[in-house]
Amino acid sequence: MTSISAVLPAYNEEALIGDTARSVAEVLAEIATDYEVIVVNDGSRDRTQSIVEEATAANPHIRCIAHEVNRGYGEALKTGFSAATKDYIFLTDGDRQFDVRELTGFIPALDHSDLVIGYRNPRRDSTVRLLYAWGWRWVVTLLFGYVARDIDCAFKLFSRDVWRRVRVHSGGATFSAEFLAKARQCGFRVAELPVTHFPRTAGSPTGARPHVVARAFRDIIWLRLHLEPCPDAVPESPAPAQSEQSG
Repeated sequence: MTSISAVLPAYNEEALIGDTARSVAEVLAEIATDYEVIVVNDGSRDRTQSIVEEATAANPHIRCIAHEVNRGYGEALKTGFSAATKDYIFLTDGDRQFDVRELTGFIPALDHSDLVIGYRNPRRDSTVRLLYAWGWRWVVTLLFGYVARDIDCAFKLFSRDVWRRVRVHSGGATFSAEFLAKARQCGFRVAELPVTHFPRTAGSPTGARPHVVARAFRDIIWLRLHLEPCPDAVPESPAPAQSEQSG
C-alpha cells in the first residue's frame, strides 16, 4: 500500500489511547510506505491529550487534533477524515477492542472494492447494546435498503476519494449509517470481512445512552426524508479550522 491515514476518535480514553495509537502506528509502518495516525481528541476531560502528545514526541507520524469541547462521534470522524492526507483512510476506535493487525487482510479486497468494512464476529458487547444494534440495523435497512451487516463497526478501510465524494451531515451516532448509505448510493463498491472483537477493558462507552439512541433514530428518519442525490466529484477543500498539537 502506498499511503494510509488512520483516524482514531477519542473521548476520555486516557487508559488506552496511548497504547492504541502506538500499536496502530506499528502496523501501518509494516504495510505502507507512508502513513499517519490522527487522534481526534473530542473534548476529553481527562489526560487523553497529554498522553497522545507523549506518543507524538516518540513518533512524529502520530498527531493529535483537538476539539475544545465534546462535539460528538460523527464530528470527530469528520475532523479526522478531512485532515487525512494519504491515499487511504482507516478508521478504528481508541478503546482497543480490535486487533489492528487484521488490517493486513483488508488490503487485498481493495483490488475490487472502494470500501472494506468489518463486522464483529462475534460482537463482545452487552445484551442491551446488541439489542439496540439489531433494532438499528433493521431501521436503517428498512429506510435505505441493505447498508452493511455491522453498520457501526469501527474497523473500516476506504479510499480517500470516497470521503471527498460522500457528504455526511450527521455529527453524532448516525454518522456511519449515513456514510455507508450514501457511499452505496454513489455506486462505490463495498466488501465486508469479519474482524475479532474484544470486550472493552477501560473507559465508558456512550453509544447506548438513551438520549443518544433516541437522537440517532430521529436523525436517521430525517436523513431519509431529506436524502440528496449523489453529488459530482469536487476538488478537495481545506480542512476546517481546528486546534492541533503535534510534536
